Amino acid sequence: MRFTIAARRVIFFVAFALIAAYGYVALRGPQGIPALQEKRSEIRRLEEENANLQSEIQYRRDRIKKLTESPAEQELEVRKNLKLLRPGETSFILPDVPKQQDAKPAGPTAPDDSK
Repeated sequence: MRFTIAARRVIFFVAFALIAAYGYVALRGPQGIPALQEKRSEIRRLEEENANLQSEIQYRRDRIKKLTESPAEQELEVRKNLKLLRPGETSFILPDVPKQQDAKPAGPTAPDDSK
């Protein structure tokens, strides 16, 4: 089975076109480059979240270690949570100060000369 040069060129062109179309679909489709970028950003976000959680875990371990080793820390924590006072201590409870909004001063305004 012998093909002419023109037939070989057509077969080669069709094969190349099929490979190019498959490559385009593979790169631009649902499993292509956009999905890869999305997965990389999700990995980055999860790594940051893991780092934050690891630092929080370390903080809590240090806090637990302080509380188990130091009676003074234990006393402070109990007093803070139960709002206990020692004999002779006085506790002051102050009301919350309302936040003031930035208001314009009520001074005189300049006359409008845009007539």
